[in-house]
Amino acid sequence: MHIDAWLETIPPLAVYLAVGLVIGCESLGIPLPGEIVLVSAALLASHHDGLNPWLIGALGSGGAIAGDSIGYLIGRKGGRRLFDWAGRKFPRHFGPSHVAAAERMFRKRGMWAVFFGRFVAILRILCGPLAGSLHMHYPRFLLANALGGIVWAGGTTALVYSLGVVAEKWLSRFSYLGLAIAVVLGVVISLVIKKRMGRRHEETSSASAER
Repeated sequence: MHIDAWLETIPPLAVYLAVGLVIGCESLGIPLPGEIVLVSAALLASHHDGLNPWLIGALGSGGAIAGDSIGYLIGRKGGRRLFDWAGRKFPRHFGPSHVAAAERMFRKRGMWAVFFGRFVAILRILCGPLAGSLHMHYPRFLLANALGGIVWAGGTTALVYSLGVVAEKWLSRFSYLGLAIAVVLGVVISLVIKKRMGRRHEETSSASAER
């Protein structure tokens, strides 16, 4: 079966549910690849007639806002004990250095930390629970959370979808195999860059702690 025919067999409902649930769970505080799922869904929509990119962006935004709000309530109730437990279970995401750096940013930046935290992988996971544990005023949190979720999910979907349409037209002469290779390379490069940024973040956090 040709790859474009295979892609057309993927049920749109499954894609929509995956976007909403994965991003919602990630925002809740569970370390899942929400950004990769969103990017993949937007790319798929660029050459899948049954997928609506507007709906993908809306579900991504809704999952982000709902997940962060639930995470806020959990952090409000669980507080420091929650992060101590999460640090033991997921040291790469909830280690003491990660939590300490995020706390400093939240105390210093407030609503801006919530908004821009949506665009940073580690902060995207920590945002809701951390804001709750620090007893941030919920209406302010909700406003920043909603704006961040809409800009992140909607903007990412629009950008990736547009790039996917352009790439599909350019690579059509080489068949969809070329598009698949380009997508895989893009994901690999993105993961490598994020890994390097994560190392720099840890080094900066360590240097700040020593001071």
